[in-house]
Amino acid sequence: MAFKVFDLQCELQHVFEAWFSSHDDFHAQQEKGMISCPLCGSSQVEKKLSSPRLNLSGSSASVASRQQKPSAQTAQAEPAALQAEAFRQLRAYINASENVGDRFVDEARKIHLGDAPERAIRGTANEEERRSLAEDGIQVAPIPDWLNDEKLQ
Repeated sequence: MAFKVFDLQCELQHVFEAWFSSHDDFHAQQEKGMISCPLCGSSQVEKKLSSPRLNLSGSSASVASRQQKPSAQTAQAEPAALQAEAFRQLRAYINASENVGDRFVDEARKIHLGDAPERAIRGTANEEERRSLAEDGIQVAPIPDWLNDEKLQ
């Protein structure tokens, strides 16, 4: 299955990449508010101009392996396994950060100002607090609830 890779940008000018099965898929997800910026959580997202790029599952560097087409079941399992592994790695990275809980905003500002040692932290902040941090040049990213799914461990 081929995926279209789009460069997207939120209202705070954060640029990020997302994969869709088609242009229609992108528009359908955008209309439903399913697309949000991974840095600030904004759902005010638009597609940027970018060079066309496809991500082809099952593609390989060697000509010989390109000639051998995987079974439909294998072709579907490979992207799912790769995605699950990527989520496991992301979750491990997040769990390695210090959980400062409701002190997140204060601690992030202290780190930004050099009043606390630089380190990866996580905690709680509402959308207004995240927006305020972003306006002050402090980059934060909300962690989606689905990333806490036990299946990703």
